[in-house]
Amino acid sequence: MGIETNGRTMGSDCLAFYLSLLMLFGTQASAQIRYSVPEEVKQGTVVGNVAKDLGLDIATLTDRRFRVVSGSKEAIFEVNQNNGALYVHSHIDREELCQGSGTCLMELKILVENPLEIHYVIVEITDVNDHAPIFPEKEQSFEIAEHTLPGRRFQLETARDPDAGVNSIRTYTLTSNEHFEVDIRQSDEEKIPFLVLKKSLDREQKDKHTLLLTAVDGGKPQRSGTLNVTIIVLDTNDNRPMFSQEVYQIEIQENVPPNTLVLKINASDPDEGSNGEVIYSFGKSLRRKGNNIFELDKSTGEIRVKGLVDFEENDVHKLDIEASDKASPPLTGECRVIIKIKDINDNPPEIEVTSLSNTVPEDSKPGTIVSLLSVSDKDSGVNGKIILQISNNVPFELKPSYKENTYSVVTKGTLDREQVSHYEITIKATDCGDPPLSTFKTLSIQISDVNDNSPHFEQNPLHFYLVENNVAGEAIFSVRATDNDVSENAAITYHIVREGSQNDVTSFLNVNSENGHITALKSFDFETVKTFQFHVVASDSGSPQLSSNVTVNVFILDQNDNAPVILYPLSSNGSAEGVEEIPRNANAGQVVTKVRAYDADIGYNGWLLFSLHEVTEHSLFALDRYTGQIRTLRSFTETDEAEHKLLILVKDNGNVSLSATATVIVKVVEPKEAFAASDVKSATNHDEESNVTFYLMITLASVSALFIISIIVLIAMQCSKSTDYTSKYLQETNYDGTLCHSIQYRSGDKRYMLVGPRMSIGSTIVPGSHANTLVLPDRRRPSTEGSQNDVTSFLNVNSENGHITALKSFDFETVKTFQFHVVASDSGSPQLSSNVTVNVFILDQNDNAPVILYPLSSNGSAEGVEEIPRNANAGQVVTKVRAYDADIGYNGWLLFSLQEVTEHSLFALDRYTGQIRTLRSFTETDEAEHKLLILVKDNGNVSLSATATVIVKVVEPKEAFAASDVKSATNHDEESNVTFYLMITLASVSALFIISIIVLIAMQCSKSTDYTSKYLQETNYDGTLCHSIQYRSGDKRYMLVGPRMSIGSTIVPGSHANTLVLPDRRRASTEVRAYET
Repeated sequence: MGIETNGRTMGSDCLAFYLSLLMLFGTQASAQIRYSVPEEVKQGTVVGNVAKDLGLDIATLTDRRFRVVSGSKEAIFEVNQNNGALYVHSHIDREELCQGSGTCLMELKILVENPLEIHYVIVEITDVNDHAPIFPEKEQSFEIAEHTLPGRRFQLETARDPDAGVNSIRTYTLTSNEHFEVDIRQSDEEKIPFLVLKKSLDREQKDKHTLLLTAVDGGKPQRSGTLNVTIIVLDTNDNRPMFSQEVYQIEIQENVPPNTLVLKINASDPDEGSNGEVIYSFGKSLRRKGNNIFELDKSTGEIRVKGLVDFEENDVHKLDIEASDKASPPLTGECRVIIKIKDINDNPPEIEVTSLSNTVPEDSKPGTIVSLLSVSDKDSGVNGKIILQISNNVPFELKPSYKENTYSVVTKGTLDREQVSHYEITIKATDCGDPPLSTFKTLSIQISDVNDNSPHFEQNPLHFYLVENNVAGEAIFSVRATDNDVSENAAITYHIVREGSQNDVTSFLNVNSENGHITALKSFDFETVKTFQFHVVASDSGSPQLSSNVTVNVFILDQNDNAPVILYPLSSNGSAEGVEEIPRNANAGQVVTKVRAYDADIGYNGWLLFSLHEVTEHSLFALDRYTGQIRTLRSFTETDEAEHKLLILVKDNGNVSLSATATVIVKVVEPKEAFAASDVKSATNHDEESNVTFYLMITLASVSALFIISIIVLIAMQCSKSTDYTSKYLQETNYDGTLCHSIQYRSGDKRYMLVGPRMSIGSTIVPGSHANTLVLPDRRRPSTEGSQNDVTSFLNVNSENGHITALKSFDFETVKTFQFHVVASDSGSPQLSSNVTVNVFILDQNDNAPVILYPLSSNGSAEGVEEIPRNANAGQVVTKVRAYDADIGYNGWLLFSLQEVTEHSLFALDRYTGQIRTLRSFTETDEAEHKLLILVKDNGNVSLSATATVIVKVVEPKEAFAASDVKSATNHDEESNVTFYLMITLASVSALFIISIIVLIAMQCSKSTDYTSKYLQETNYDGTLCHSIQYRSGDKRYMLVGPRMSIGSTIVPGSHANTLVLPDRRRASTEVRAYET
């Protein structure tokens, strides 16, 4: 905009805007400070102490970057950060800043940071009389006919004085004479001098008059300017041109193209000839800018556009038009043409970034100020109204300031650098013109990292396979974790968790803290350690430091590094030699002896083959290559030698076979000697062999009895089973905690879950007991809008203002979200209406305490007894406390801690899983019973908790005894056959028992009843119960819950402590879902 418009905007408009702010905002608007300073003062002149007036601490001005924000123009004022003074920085010329007589105001933006504040200071520039009036021309001439009547007026040149107020032009004076005087006409903001004829002229007496016109301002001291006025007296032309009207008014739009016709004026002269011919010209008072914008056809009186018509430069143009005849002297007539400019929307809004923080931490809270903006539009009215918005989808928003067209860019949500590290915020400013014009401004914001991500292992646990006899000191495998943070926050170091015990395998492992390579400091032996487990912790370098761990399971693979060991024959000196006697009348196929051996390796590496390496008579003896049994191939003859030496080679089946040899000396004796020797050996081994046979018979009888009892029990259960529902049990053996399995079933419109706590072998669940029943919600039923559970029955809307009231308190665990429709109707005829869908999301509060699932006694209290053998090693799992919380997020995240324990050095509790392990082995001095009180609490702002009591009883281990004697190589054939037959019979009965059980289970599963069981596999659990079996009965579904139960299931207090009602997904889902009561 031009200087004139600037003056008007910064003058009267700013004053009006300031006063309106004062009335509207009260205290906020009164916070603006106003100073006054005259123009032309020296640079460095102090205007006022703005810091003191604003109440700012002068000592912090430098740190808070106390400054004046001037935009793109040169700063006229600056502030001193040492004392807070506002001083003049550059030359002040009021006439350059604000032209006109109005108040000249400058608005300054004072900015301080930490915290970010902006203050507005208004400085009034007062005028001094530094300009003298100036006429546009040095001389002006008039031709006046003689006998012109007194009172005739002639317009003189108008002087210009840039000063304002009292310093502007006050009056005009004319040199004293008898014919002329000066008359001043006040027109708008200026004074126009007219030369008035007070006495008729007489050309014969004097044909030329020279006068001096002086323009004087009102300043002190006064300044003046002069104009030489020459009057030439002409002959009489007594009629001057006359315009049809004295003032013409017209309105045109800005930016009209050149040569556009604005107005055609007309003046008439009743004289004839050249005295009546009229020519048009602009008056002397026309400003030069107006002369550059419009042109006047001197013959036709048409006013056309010559230059650029800009409303923002000048909204009104006043043209003084003179009409002169061609007489000598000519007569003139005057009129004024007022051209009003109509604004169009030709200026887009301007966006100024006052302050910008290029980097924002990702943990910034919502509402953090990122940047300060101000917008402006040179257009006026509706065209100057601005709508500011962020055009792209970013987690930032605009907040308006109390001052119009001032905004701050703030965060509106949480930031996550790992998802988006850089934002380009596109700010769009649009005016309200037609058509609207827009301006875009892009702010580049970088999100700085904070340490909010723990290192992450892609797989947990990790499984590695290591061949035994590895080279000590070499890397055996490596672990690797990743961190989504950057720089130091993503620099990961590794270390192994060492338990500190003497037999801890981690003492032989080392991890490279930088790359995760794990080195074994010793060679592992499969026969000593087959598998081991340890934990590796990955920690980042951020502050605070975050870490995560991974469980590493290492499986040692066997190599063929053990040769076979001969068990029999074995001499007294330890060598593999033995002597066997056989009667000469032995038949073919007679068993001589059996070579026994074993190999510590497994698989093919431990599979032994026997072969005759050396023998004195190949036709006499045969060796079974798999069992090592030596038999005769034929009967002995008289010519056969009395002693035979057999060298047996025993080798394994490894890639590189290892072997051992045994020597058997077979002595052929006469039958009597053989019987005598047999009696001697029989006397020493009779009792032991009899015991073996006796034990086998007892075992066979026991297995047979167990088989018969099991058959009877299963048949009785099958026959007595209720036909109200049919359940099918799925065997689940892979459990690690307290509950072993579960069955779900349906009855009526409910679903149940039978929960089985861990039971010792042989224990039974008493039928008819309802101590383990949970009720689960059934989601199969579709909701109807008119049902009793319709959430709209608890809502009420004010029909006049639309305020919606809830008639009950909502529970997140019951209803997480619901939807309803509101209809708005008018009162016309016919009535028209529209509706809106309202989605309501319930936010969770920590209003549910943890519930203990295990241990759980028969009376419902959280108590349980666990038994552990006294010879249990360190790290032995005792039990696992299981609990759940109906809340979600942090409110449902449970932590376990040992509240009370009789021996702190004996037990450890995992705070995340609730698993209880032994820290060391038991000693003879340890008590036989230990009481552990476990506290389970959630992570809500106000934590809720529950406790469980576990009684750990230390019991003596049960010893197993071997039933075979590997050293008895001299058993009689008949007794060996009895033992062999008993073993075959025992194996057959056991196999028959297992087959019968399988057949009965298959019959049980395939049995058809009125209610067909339908199994629904539930695998998506994450916490407390480990597995379950679901089945259907009628229109219900049941679940028998194992050691873990999915979160969201509800335990209903009462008699059904372990029954879950599962959602039925076969029916249509409803808008309101009840997950718990």
